[in-house]
Amino acid sequence: MKLHWSTRSPYVRKVMAAAIETGLDGAIETCLSTVSLSTVNADVERDNPLGKIPALVTDEGVALYDSLVICEYLDHHSRKGRLFPREFEQRLAALRWHALGNGLTDILILWNNERGRDPAMQSPAHLSSYHAKTLATLDALEATVDELDRREFDIGHLGVAVGVGHADFRFADLQWRATRPRLSAWADRMAERESLRRTVQFDPRLQKQV
Repeated sequence: MKLHWSTRSPYVRKVMAAAIETGLDGAIETCLSTVSLSTVNADVERDNPLGKIPALVTDEGVALYDSLVICEYLDHHSRKGRLFPREFEQRLAALRWHALGNGLTDILILWNNERGRDPAMQSPAHLSSYHAKTLATLDALEATVDELDRREFDIGHLGVAVGVGHADFRFADLQWRATRPRLSAWADRMAERESLRRTVQFDPRLQKQV
C-alpha cells in the first residue's frame, strides 16, 4: 500500500496511528506529499482528485481518500485490535467521539490558515468564531472525557487524541491545558500509547517536535 503522507498533517497522523493499532504499518509505503490551498500537487491529484492528504492506494490499486475511510479500511484488514466496534450502539458512540475530535481538528486548521494570512486580509469575525468554537469544544471534552476514558480504545479515542494533539502542535499560545486538567491528563496518557508516540507531528521546516 502507498500512503501520501506528511509529518505535519493531523489526518495523516490518525491514519498512521490506526495502521500501528491494526498491525499494518509495515505494509504501508509512505510518500512524502506537500499540499496547500493555493497549489496543486500533481502526484497527489493522480490518486486523489481532491488534491488532499492522506490518500491511500491499496495493493489492488484502489485509491481511498478521507482519513476515516482509510482507517476503516485498515480496521477491516486488521491483524491486531479493532478500532470500529461491531455493535451498532457502540459504533455510533465511537463515531460520535471521532466526529468531535475530528471537528476540532477541522476548526484548528481553518483558524491556523486564517491567522497565517496577511494581517490586512484576515477576517476578525472568522478568527473570533474559530477561537470560540475551539474553546467550546475543549470545554465539552473536559466535561465528558471521563466517559471516553471508560471505553475500550477505538476510533473515537484516536480522533480526540489527534485533535487535542493538533492544538498542542499549532496553538501552544492557547494554553488550553491550564484550565482543563482532566482533558490534559487524558491527553498525556494517550500520548504514551505506542501508536500516538510514534506518530507525533512535527514541522521539518522548524525542526520542532511536540
